[in-house]
Amino acid sequence: MAALFFVLTGLLMLVGYAIGLYFGDPLVFMFLGLLLAGGINFGSYYWSDKLVVRMTRAKLIQESDNPTLYGIVRKVANEANIPMPKVGIVNNPQPNAFATGRGPSKAVVVATSGILTTLNPGELEAVIGHEIGHVVHKDVLLSSVAATMAGVISYIGNIAMWSMMFGGYGGNNKNGGNPLFLIAAIVLVPMGAMFVQLGISRSVEYNADDYGAKLTHNPGALASALVKISNQAKTKSQGFGRNSNNSPSPATASLWIVNPFRGSSLIELFSTHPSTEHRVERLRKIGEEMGVYVP
Repeated sequence: MAALFFVLTGLLMLVGYAIGLYFGDPLVFMFLGLLLAGGINFGSYYWSDKLVVRMTRAKLIQESDNPTLYGIVRKVANEANIPMPKVGIVNNPQPNAFATGRGPSKAVVVATSGILTTLNPGELEAVIGHEIGHVVHKDVLLSSVAATMAGVISYIGNIAMWSMMFGGYGGNNKNGGNPLFLIAAIVLVPMGAMFVQLGISRSVEYNADDYGAKLTHNPGALASALVKISNQAKTKSQGFGRNSNNSPSPATASLWIVNPFRGSSLIELFSTHPSTEHRVERLRKIGEEMGVYVP
């Protein structure tokens, strides 16, 4: 995980250097890129709970609104020895769930209305265990930093491309930099950053699966839940995005336990999540270690 963040930082500095070499001082552009990434990272992390709740159209609830969900979140939070998170529900028929917040004391666990009717209590508890794993590991910070750095790299690249186009491909070249090097950097570096970001996202999901399975002592329930959620994510009538008045923003795709915006299977390299098949296979191995059968 640390190596992936090192690669992201290196890519950010590389694209800044390439742009600076062409338009001005490379070191200044590298520093400004890091400064911009740091500022955006801080803001997205510090206000993550409020931003994500708004983007997903979640409604925060009290225990009286849904005693079953609230009770399961409390039970799993107690097992993990963290404060009781806030609980929210997204009114959407697709079963799914996510967690956000900058730490255990500021966490929010959200489930869709669909997951409450699709999963049995054991499966729902296993899913909440997965989400509590994100809280315990402070994955919101990791994902926010990765997404923001990748976004900044892409944004800087777009600015540079438009500047070259309107600057006449050389009119603003102050250091004699090769425009082909700049073009390669602003095309290939953002692509590389995207792959690294997606790799971090998949690693985070695997870790939360491991934690949730062991915390709830029920890897089979989590495997079963993942299969049910994934199958319905592929169903057109259940998929997010079919109802614009009731669907979360696609920008939140990486937060959910299963990517809710895919209409069909994607090549895993381009996905925010590992394939369900690989996740279930990994949970079977965890079950073997725990002496628990996972079908």
